[in-house]
Amino acid sequence: MNILVIGSGGREHALAWQCAKDENVENIYVAPGNAGTALELKCQNVVLASTEANDHSAVIEFCQNNAIDMVIVGPEAPLVTGIIDACREAGIKAWGPTAYCAQLEGSKTFAKEFMEKNNIPTAAYQGFTDATDAKAYIDEQGAPIVIKADGLAAGKGVIVAETIEQAHEAIDDMLADNKFGDAGSRVVIEQFLQGEEASFICMIDGDNILPMATSQDHKRAFEGDTGPNTGGMGAYSPAPVVTQEVHDKVMKQVIQPVVDAMKDAGHPYTGFLYAGLMIDQSGDPYVIEFNCRFGDPETQPILMRLKSSMVDLVAQGLEGQLPNEAKWDTRPALGIVVASKGYPETSSKGDVIAGLPELNTEDDNTVKVFHAGTAFSNSDEAAAKKEVLTNGGRVLCVTALANTISDAQQAALAVTGAISFDGAQYRRDIGHHAITRENA
Repeated sequence: MNILVIGSGGREHALAWQCAKDENVENIYVAPGNAGTALELKCQNVVLASTEANDHSAVIEFCQNNAIDMVIVGPEAPLVTGIIDACREAGIKAWGPTAYCAQLEGSKTFAKEFMEKNNIPTAAYQGFTDATDAKAYIDEQGAPIVIKADGLAAGKGVIVAETIEQAHEAIDDMLADNKFGDAGSRVVIEQFLQGEEASFICMIDGDNILPMATSQDHKRAFEGDTGPNTGGMGAYSPAPVVTQEVHDKVMKQVIQPVVDAMKDAGHPYTGFLYAGLMIDQSGDPYVIEFNCRFGDPETQPILMRLKSSMVDLVAQGLEGQLPNEAKWDTRPALGIVVASKGYPETSSKGDVIAGLPELNTEDDNTVKVFHAGTAFSNSDEAAAKKEVLTNGGRVLCVTALANTISDAQQAALAVTGAISFDGAQYRRDIGHHAITRENA
């Protein structure tokens, strides 16, 4: 079996690694991949010019020329621009939502209107394209308040403004200064919700729903959940805040309504669906955001725990025969993201990474370093040594499986502490909510 994984992050490294475990898989191509995917067994990186453009012809051509049996799309951009639609039209089996369904992530306005129409619990909101009107609404509502760029902004288009001044500044950045380009030409202003966050990710085949293990992301850049929002600085699974009662509410009030509404609209939802949730003190879930793909960094700890074959699950999903549960390691897993200097505002590239453990060893099953923003040096001498360089904002995700969240955190920190590059930054408190519960 030949598989094409599209993307270059830690999520795609984890997906490729998990797929490679399946004995029926012969080749995994990752487009464009990173240094980690290049070193995985059965994996090789390929450059396909159109993975993130509206034109998906290079992907189609590659699949046809390389007998690809299954395409798994990692990031949101190609999903929003219709890569699944293009693959299906060409008779290629591809896992993910169509462009219509991917609007749940591609447009905050579409998502909020969809939730409102289908009675899915979420924060009160208003959408704006005019800065003066937006500021007047903020003055009326007060702070704290949440400002979101309408389109895709790599997880960084959300500002939780603690003051009116911060909220006005966010409006100026998005609407006046065009900080996020077209993504910020319209903003959604939301009520600030209090509670504990959780990531609830499912596989959906149009009808059947397979909930994946729950997880919790850490969006803020710095320890103590401070600093600007990022694409995610670490995650752990499972999330204790998602009790069985909360799980049942999410399935009934959030996930099932999405599946039903999309089917009724003539666009059955297929692929991964990620509901970013706020769980309030009463245990009631509210949707902060929908993503139309597996989360990053949540994928890494979730897939460390997956005992079922990811390839089998996707194959069953493509046939409309998803099971309603998968097999999981009962132990928790935790991943710590190591980011480059300046992240999330800027990123540094080309710094040599030292202290990386070897891939493809027995240790991979308990502590695994998933690569994200990494690349090999171009020099022949460095290539011979497999010298790995930074190549983006989030560089690595060190992920550990252990008997407790606390043990997983310590195991991940031990490996993280041995890795170094200029300006490396990471949080030492990933999992703090769960560890507080463990110690209670």
